[in-house]
Amino acid sequence: MGRSLQLDLRWAGDNTRRSAAELVQSAPDVIVVQGTMGIEAVFLETRTIPTVFVQVTDPAAAGFVASLSRPGGNVTGVANVASSIAGDRLRVLKDIAPDIVRVLLVHDRNYPTPPGLLRATESAATILGLELAASGARYANELENQIRDLARASNGGLVVLPSPFTGTHSERIIALAARHRLPAIYPKPNYAVAGGLISYGVNTSAMWQEAATYVDRVLRGARTGDLPVHETSVDIVVNLKTARALGLTIPPELLARAVKVIE
Repeated sequence: MGRSLQLDLRWAGDNTRRSAAELVQSAPDVIVVQGTMGIEAVFLETRTIPTVFVQVTDPAAAGFVASLSRPGGNVTGVANVASSIAGDRLRVLKDIAPDIVRVLLVHDRNYPTPPGLLRATESAATILGLELAASGARYANELENQIRDLARASNGGLVVLPSPFTGTHSERIIALAARHRLPAIYPKPNYAVAGGLISYGVNTSAMWQEAATYVDRVLRGARTGDLPVHETSVDIVVNLKTARALGLTIPPELLARAVKVIE
């Protein structure tokens, strides 16, 4: 007769470290954790309990694994694509809206955004000759002020990074971009589905499905250190209705790469 599987679901809230400590003390057979803040907290609490992460950028650079091919410790999982995606997003936005000269990087300044994402964006901005505002925001009204100031200067655009803050305020960000007629590129498909111009990022549903196979393998006896970290691929979703409203034309080669085009 097969073993039953017990799931203990926890929401970290404002105290990720305490939640991680409580979870480790419960001694589960395997831990599944989402995001950089989550894996960072669990990593500080245990180096022995098998841990599978989802939606973490550059886990090797952060020190969570020895390498993507041979993690070597108690941690493995499904990673976001490399930090270079941040520079790619900026290039794609410039291809769609060639007149932009300044870009606001929309992110939570208190969230541990992987440094590689910021460096890749700054490097791309320099190459493209774009003025980049990357200080970040912490509160919705602060973000609104930043977007309003960008719109006043004209020829601006938005690059939205993934974080709990931008996820919580996704509808507001999309509405502000539409109100101020700002081309914007987003990290997840749900933004484009909800009216954003284009999303260029990972398919989180597929990532969780992949993580489930890792959990299954660990429970069957596989060592996390021997399971290579899987880097997911980029999914592009284009909202042509929004593009037309902004008077923009999506390059044919970008449309050809899109997994979904919203008419």
